[in-house]
Amino acid sequence: MEDTAAAVETPVTVSTFGVSRHPDTARLVLSSPKPPGVREEFVGVVRKAFRPRASGGGGAGRTPPARWGWALTALQTVFPVLQWGRTYNFKLFRSDVMAGLTLASLGIPQSIGYANLAKLDPQYGLYTSVVPPLIYAVMGTSREIAIGPVAVVSLLLSSMVSKIVDPAVDPVTYRALVFTVTFLAGVFQVSFGLFRLGFLVDFLSHAAIVGFMAGAAIVIGLQQLKGLLGLSHFTNSTDVVSVIKAVCSALRDPVSLQTPVEQNHLLQLSRTRTKTNRCTVMK
Repeated sequence: MEDTAAAVETPVTVSTFGVSRHPDTARLVLSSPKPPGVREEFVGVVRKAFRPRASGGGGAGRTPPARWGWALTALQTVFPVLQWGRTYNFKLFRSDVMAGLTLASLGIPQSIGYANLAKLDPQYGLYTSVVPPLIYAVMGTSREIAIGPVAVVSLLLSSMVSKIVDPAVDPVTYRALVFTVTFLAGVFQVSFGLFRLGFLVDFLSHAAIVGFMAGAAIVIGLQQLKGLLGLSHFTNSTDVVSVIKAVCSALRDPVSLQTPVEQNHLLQLSRTRTKTNRCTVMK
């Protein structure tokens, strides 16, 4: 009876620790497969994006897609409107019209303000708010993302190009440089979209994104001091030291704190006083 109990008790104890059932657990943990590199992940993403989806049921008798299937899938990947456009109806169109009117009431003044930050004419801000959504409507994949100019891009663009050409001295060359920069930025964005390089965002840490957003908010807030204080002379730099230095130098010179309307009003008052004094002397 004792031998039988020992024989029954032994396998139960061994199976509790999982040694008999999983003898290679430690070896699998220590010799885990190597994670894929950037090249392998990039190739996998591109293949997954452009590989045509097989239609029909599974099994060994499934035939591979034809060559035109590759072309159709590639077109649907680049232009998603070919997929969801088949189910588009009048109800969705009516909802889109209401959403478009609502956003236009906000986007028009907002785009004019962004053009002012970029030191461009207001019509260019309207162009950047109208043309990109039209292109994204046929090439975009998200229904919630906002397409158009942003304050950070407008401010950084003006601060970068202003170091080369002053917009007040040569506005034509300034606009040409801005158009060149925006064209090259669009070329890079189209390339990233065609090659499905969105996974590169995963390499950006959350701390880097939060730091960029906080720094951009500080820079934008400091640049608004020119209009808030009514400064006529302000720096083109975006760093904190240059902005604070410009504000301090403007505080020492009261004339620079006055707006053009106030300066014209003071000029008219000084002329009136001069004429009054002359009339007094002549009498």
